[in-house]
This record gives sequence, structure tokens and C-alpha cells, in this order.
Amino acid sequence: MQNSNSIQLVSRVPGIGGSLLVLIGFVLIGMAVGNILAIMVLALYLQVDTNSITTILNQLLSDPGGVKNGWYALMMLQGTVHFFSYLLPSLVFWIYIDRKTIGEFDFRPKPAFRIWLLAFLLVLAFIPVNSKFIEWNAAMKLPDALSGLELWMKEKENQLSVMTAFMTEYTQFSQLLVALFIVVLLPALGEEVLFRGVIQTKLIKLWGNPHAGIWVAAAIFSAIHFQFYGFLPRMMLGAVFGYLYYWTGNIWIAILAHFVNNGFVLVMMYLNNIGVININIEETKSMPLMLILSSLLVSAGILFSIRKTSAMQNEAVVVDKEF
Repeated sequence: MQNSNSIQLVSRVPGIGGSLLVLIGFVLIGMAVGNILAIMVLALYLQVDTNSITTILNQLLSDPGGVKNGWYALMMLQGTVHFFSYLLPSLVFWIYIDRKTIGEFDFRPKPAFRIWLLAFLLVLAFIPVNSKFIEWNAAMKLPDALSGLELWMKEKENQLSVMTAFMTEYTQFSQLLVALFIVVLLPALGEEVLFRGVIQTKLIKLWGNPHAGIWVAAAIFSAIHFQFYGFLPRMMLGAVFGYLYYWTGNIWIAILAHFVNNGFVLVMMYLNNIGVININIEETKSMPLMLILSSLLVSAGILFSIRKTSAMQNEAVVVDKEF
């Protein structure tokens, strides 16, 4: 929690709008650097020269199965790009531009164990509800006037689905551990720090409306993935993470929720791959209506409990300080 006696340093960039533009610049630079470094790492790992790495990179994105050690190469590519695109720019901006410490991402007292447990359960309880948003989004149909845009969106979706399928079709436990780090932990850290810790916080301060800040940050979070037929369910998850962060004031709660959501999907796919279960977690059809309604009620109840518990804990800390 922030020390009230410490000297508050002013951001190097005055104004929230201006600082957000600088943040965008940091992210774009990070993406460029990350892509360059990823290509260099791939060239070293695959032991190819710079002239042929472009061809291999294109094949890796379109037909990763045709590249020797393509799974590990794709993991290296994704991990390097993600780290330099999200986590590193966010931390550099937060520390150098805003002149804040890592601890200042948390603006309320450390949550009680009950809140951590409820956040964990919330992510699992929300899955049936989100299956309906997945179904609605997958069935999206644009007007004929936008047929060109729809074709581009579907081509982009198909390209990403090829990579996603290849990255999750593994049966070795060691690969699961690598995937949990690259596909789950890094995004949970980088995306929550950027979209909730920095962007959501600034938007709420800019507009003075927490709901607007949370939902706009969630929409940006979903849009930047460029998976248009998964935009709605990802935005809903982003909003859930956003409210968890806003109510608890602890970035690690949002990181935990993000990690549990992605990790659960990855583990379920692994168990399906090795024949332990026969459930396709990637199914775009919604779950039974009664399960969805029950999920909605349970999720709402957990959210209400988290909000109430966090408020009571915060009030207790305030009272203690007064005495």
C-alpha cells in the first residue's frame, strides 16, 4: 500500500491524455523491438541465416507443423514478442514516466484470503455464462456492404486458429509446463499490468467513472488480440478482471483470475489430448440453459461478495488509522 508520508513524484508527462499517448508509443516500440529480437532468437535456435528466416517465419505462422521443432520455435516467438510488447513497456512507463513503484499498482490493503479464494472460484463459475457469449460472437454476421471486412476477419481468425491448435496439440507434461509459462503466466502478468494496472487506472482517473474506465479498458484488451470472433467473450472476461482490480485494489487478484482462466483451458485441452477426458473446451456452442442461468447467479453472488468483503476490509483499515 502506498505510504502516505512519502513524497509524491509528478509524472514526467503532464496530463492523462498525453501520458496515454506516450504509453502507446512505448507499446509500439516494444512490439517492434520484440519482433526483431524474436526473429534473431529464432534464427539462432533454428540455426538458419537471416536470408531464410523470413521464409521460415511465414511458414511458422501459416503451417507451423512443417517447421522442425516448430512448437518450441513458436513458443519462443510468442514469449519474446509478448514480453517486449506488454510487460516491459508497461513497467518502463510506470516506473520512468509516471515515476511510481511496483508496489503502487496496489492501492488498497492486501486482500483477505477469502477474496483470493472467491476470485479463483469466480473464474470457474463464469465459464458457462461466457460460453453463451462465445456462441453469439462465433455466429456473428456482418452486412453485405462489409463483406470484404468480414472475409479479412475470417482469414485472420483462421490463421490464428491454426497456430492455436498447433500450440495446444501436445501430450508431453514438459510441454504443458512450457505452455503454462508462455501462454498463461506471461499474458496474465503483461496484460493485467498494462490494461488494468495502467490503462484502466488512467481512464478511471480521466473520466471519473469507474464503469466507463473498466469497460473501455476491457474492449481495448479484447481488440488488441485481433481475434474478432472471440471479441465479446474476451471483453467480458476483461471486465471481470477489471472489477476485481477496482474493488480489491490489488493487481495480483486480477493476475490470479487471468492465470486461472487461461490455465484451466490449457490444462483441460492437455487432459483431452492424453485421453483423460473427452471434453472439447474450445467448443463454440453454449452450455445448457439451466447451467448458464446457475452460472450467472453464482458469478453475480461471488462478485457481490468480493465487493462487499473488500469494502468492509477497506473501512476497517480506515477506522484503525483514525484510532
